Amino acid sequence: MNKTTVFLLSLLLATAWLLPARARAADKQGEKIDAAVKVMQQIMAVPEKGIPPTLLNNAYGIAVIPGVIKAGFIVGGRYGTGILSVREKGGQWSPPSFISLYGGSIGWQIGASSTDIILVFKTARSVEGIMHGKFTLGGDAAVAAGPVGRSAEAATDVQLKAEIYSYSRSRGIFAGISLEGADLKIDESDNAEFYGQAGISARDILAGRVPRTPPTVSKLRKVLTEYAPAP
Repeated sequence: MNKTTVFLLSLLLATAWLLPARARAADKQGEKIDAAVKVMQQIMAVPEKGIPPTLLNNAYGIAVIPGVIKAGFIVGGRYGTGILSVREKGGQWSPPSFISLYGGSIGWQIGASSTDIILVFKTARSVEGIMHGKFTLGGDAAVAAGPVGRSAEAATDVQLKAEIYSYSRSRGIFAGISLEGADLKIDESDNAEFYGQAGISARDILAGRVPRTPPTVSKLRKVLTEYAPAP
């Protein structure tokens, strides 16, 4: 067997090994998108207890972070991964960029919990901040617990000052939540794995400049369009 044949066989074996690995990685991110879709559907299934439609209709961006883990014994912490989508120029929702939410807290606490988090961004300014690096809620932009229910209205001071509205669902209870001090960051490795392109930027993804959009992306865009149509 000559060197050329050995090289070609080695290349073939390496490709055969990498393809399933890439497929498994894409499946992992696809499951995150499916989880985000499920969270939105379940929360909005009861309009009287969901996010006010007027808030969603005028939103620039929506982030869904299912299963954020908060745990601690005196010193606590929280961590979760999810997706962020924004409105494109025509009012349609963009393919998702993967994001991480993390942050610590100090106080007398014990135990652990899993919480679904939804963030509603009013303008592009905060999303731009996330794309530039680590972004602190309440530090880099005002964040407020969002109003709940079809007829709910945000307080005047919140309407004037909040860039971001935050919500949580834990143990079946959905409500606005304060997330001041938590950090958001683009998950570049998840983006690269899911879209199959090393170095792809969140800016390109949110602008729709992606090499491919797996079927799970269509499901997400459909549910966002259903609950947050173009104004």
